[in-house]
Amino acid sequence: MTEILRGNLVHTPEFGKLETIPHGYIVLEDGVVEGIFPVLPERYAACPAVDYKDCLIMQSFADLHLHAPQYPMLGMGMDLPLLDWLDTYTFQTEARFSDLDYARQVYRQLAEDLISSGTTRVAMFSSRHADATLILMEELERAGAAGYVGKVNMDRNSGAAQEAAGTSIPETLRWLEGCRFAHVKPILTPRFTPSCSDGLLEELGKLALERGLPVQSHLSESPGEISWVKELCPDCGQYWETYRKHGLWKKGTLMAHCVYSDEKEQEAMREAGVWAVHCAASNVNLCSGTAPVREMLERGVRVALGSDIAGGDQLAMNRVITASIRASKVRQMETGDPFLSVPEAYYLGTAAGHGYFDGSSGFQEGKKLHAVVVDDSTFPPAARELRLEERFERAVYLMEKQHIRAVYSEGRLAPFCRLR
Repeated sequence: MTEILRGNLVHTPEFGKLETIPHGYIVLEDGVVEGIFPVLPERYAACPAVDYKDCLIMQSFADLHLHAPQYPMLGMGMDLPLLDWLDTYTFQTEARFSDLDYARQVYRQLAEDLISSGTTRVAMFSSRHADATLILMEELERAGAAGYVGKVNMDRNSGAAQEAAGTSIPETLRWLEGCRFAHVKPILTPRFTPSCSDGLLEELGKLALERGLPVQSHLSESPGEISWVKELCPDCGQYWETYRKHGLWKKGTLMAHCVYSDEKEQEAMREAGVWAVHCAASNVNLCSGTAPVREMLERGVRVALGSDIAGGDQLAMNRVITASIRASKVRQMETGDPFLSVPEAYYLGTAAGHGYFDGSSGFQEGKKLHAVVVDDSTFPPAARELRLEERFERAVYLMEKQHIRAVYSEGRLAPFCRLR
C-alpha cells in the first residue's frame, strides 16, 4: 500500500549535515520509504495522503542503552558515585522483577512512555529474570517499539540481583527459546566484567558465536570500576581485553559509556567494529566524567546515544541529546575538544542509532520509516518568523509529549496515536 506524509521534513543524512524540506512529502510503500520530495510527483497524485500541515516531521529517536528495571528508580540516588549507587539502589530494585505482576505493570508503562516520547528503537537491559524479560519484550512489541532486549547475566558481585551459581546460562537458553517477536530481538547482556565470572563470560562468548547474537555491556565508565576490573582480571592489560578474551568483543558489540577509553581502547573498538554508546546525563549525574565523543568519532569509532536510565534521569531522548551537547561544552572548556552542534548531537541520537539496526541514515529510500511528528505551534511565540532550521533546534530543546502528534516505527503508526 502506498501512503504519503506531508509536512516540514527534517533529517540528518550524514553526521552534522541537516537537511530540511519545507512542506515536503515522504512516500511510503508498505511502510518503506520510496522517496522524499519537495514537490509530489504526478504519479502519486491519486494516492492517500496524511497532511500534517505546518508540523515538523523529524527522525524518531533511538536509545541504545537503558536499564528497563531501573525505571521505578528514576531520579533516585543521584548524589552517589557509580558503585555505591549500584549497591544502594540498583541491585535491590532489579531483584523485584521476580514478581511478574510487578514486571508487567512497570514494563507496560515504560514501553508506552518510550514510544509516546518519540523513541522507536532501543537496545535495552532487562533484569536477570527470564520470564520478566519476555514480558518486557512483549510490552515493547505491543507499544510499537523495535530493537534489542537482553536478559542480564551476573553471577558475582551483584547483591540481591545476583543469579544463583550455575543458573545464568540455562536461564538464558530458556529465555532465548521464548524470543519469538517480530520487531524486538534478543541481545546477549553480560552486565559488566565485575559482575560476571570468567566461566560465565566464556559461555556467553560461545553462545554469541554459535547463534550469531549481538552483545551489549559496559566499558570504562569510572576510575573505580576500571581499578576493580584490574584487580579481578590481572591477566588483561585493559578493560576491553576482558571481553575480547571471551569472544564478546566483535563487530556490532555495544559498549556503554567509554568515558575513560584511551587511544588504545578506541583503536581496538574501531578495528573490531565495536560501538560506543554515549550516556552524558548518567555520566554527569554519577560524577563519572565526560566522554571523549569527538575524539572517538574522529578516530573512526561508531557512536550512538543512550539515556542510561536510571543513572540518567531523563527517558525522553531529546533531553538526552541536549545533555550530550552540554557535556561536550564542558569538555571543550576542560580539554579544547570542539563541542557537539545541535545537528551533530541529533544525528547521534537518531540516525546513528537507527543505522546500528539497518544501516540507514536519515529518511533513506528502501528503509522502514522511523519518524516523529512535532507540533511546535504552542512553543513560546518567536519575535519573527523562524527558519525551519531554527524551528528544528527549538524542537530538540523544547519538545514534550504534548507536542508529539504522531510516531512512526518500522513504517507503522504507533498504536497510541490511533487512540488519540
